[in-house]
Amino acid sequence: MSSVREMVKAMQQEMLTGDLPPTRATELLIRLSALIGNTNEEIRGADSAYAAVLLRELEQNEKANRARIRAETTEEYARKREARDTKELVLELTRSLKYLIRSAQEEMRLAR
Repeated sequence: MSSVREMVKAMQQEMLTGDLPPTRATELLIRLSALIGNTNEEIRGADSAYAAVLLRELEQNEKANRARIRAETTEEYARKREARDTKELVLELTRSLKYLIRSAQEEMRLAR
């Protein structure tokens, strides 16, 4: 099974072709909307894991800025960033699809 990130990336690639019929855009919009919950869940888990790493680093170092820098070099931080970046991409793709669908509807309305 593919990850949420991989599914979002595949939808992004499909959108980049530029030849997306409104019905397919609607399907993608529904899928992206469903994935918002998954991205939020991943963000919560990643934030929690990173917070534990940061706390450990803060306890081991006298200086908070050094502890934060060390914590930001861990896999937990990378996971946190990827989760947030994925959600941001989902939101941007959602906005783009909504615009595309509205434009197509307006074109159809004007064509009548």
